[in-house]
Amino acid sequence: MKSMITHVLAQAAAPAPLPSVGEQLAQMLPMFIMIIAIFYFVIYRPQKQQREKQQDMINQLKKGDKVVTSGGIWGTVTNVGKETATLQVAENAKIKVVRAHIVRLRGEEDD
Repeated sequence: MKSMITHVLAQAAAPAPLPSVGEQLAQMLPMFIMIIAIFYFVIYRPQKQQREKQQDMINQLKKGDKVVTSGGIWGTVTNVGKETATLQVAENAKIKVVRAHIVRLRGEEDD
């Protein structure tokens, strides 16, 4: 009986063999792939779609569009250049802004 107990204790005390580096990498690879996929679908892809939508809006600016700049200035487009747009912000006040700083078009309900 005593020898059986010592045999069981000897088996229990034996450490399990450590996995090799290759096995550890193989176990971690799916986790890395999941992290990259989450990063792509949650962060990168929505930002890319937003940038494309913003760029399309900027490319389609035309005279008469009511816009808001990144600085919060509301105005009406009076002239569109290659890199700039002229906005009328008051009765006799016009300013020239970089087109990339126009963040959105105003709707009629914004007035």
